[in-house]
Amino acid sequence: MAKQERAIRTRNALVESAATLFDREGFEVASLATISARAGVSSGALHFHFPSKAALAEAVVAAAGDRLVRITREREALPLQTLIDASHELVQGLRVDPVLRAGFVLSAGGPERTRMPQDLRRAWREWVESVVARSERAGLLAPDVTGSDVAAAVVAVAAGHAALGQQDPHWLEPAPLTRFWAFLLPRVVGAARVGLFVASGAEDEPYGGAGAECHEEPAVEAEARP
Repeated sequence: MAKQERAIRTRNALVESAATLFDREGFEVASLATISARAGVSSGALHFHFPSKAALAEAVVAAAGDRLVRITREREALPLQTLIDASHELVQGLRVDPVLRAGFVLSAGGPERTRMPQDLRRAWREWVESVVARSERAGLLAPDVTGSDVAAAVVAVAAGHAALGQQDPHWLEPAPLTRFWAFLLPRVVGAARVGLFVASGAEDEPYGGAGAECHEEPAVEAEARP
């Protein structure tokens, strides 16, 4: 059991290290030697878990996908509030978690000849569309508002914040997204229903993605061998 736990720690450390370097330097520039050194493991241990850098990229995308699943979890709230809360958690995650950031970039255009486990941007878009459709069926949208327009606006704004945040971290802070929702909600649900929703997000707990606080230093002190 101890050996298995050590192997899991080593693998996770390599994924965190790879994500940080892919995010910081780009997939092509980041080297396996630097990834293994940053994770605190030997090159042999790296190749035991991942036969290639492309395999590491696939693991990063898979880990980011797990984080996205958590972000888009069911909540005890109206569907539209669930969407507001998830959008805030996604933007916060893109600000603090290199695995999530690298996963989104890699899944959109992975290494040549590498099939990524999922397209995270498409997964987010499809989830947004499904939640907006639930809101529409529940009669939460204003009569002259279509769900497809709302979904398109939310997806576009989230993508815009992610892109702008690469150059200016301010765009990945809560305030800009809160202003967007405060601007959009009266049009989407009507002035009489605005009070049902919290534009800043109804949840106070911080982003909970694994490794969210480990974007500058190695994730764990992993063993040199699995």
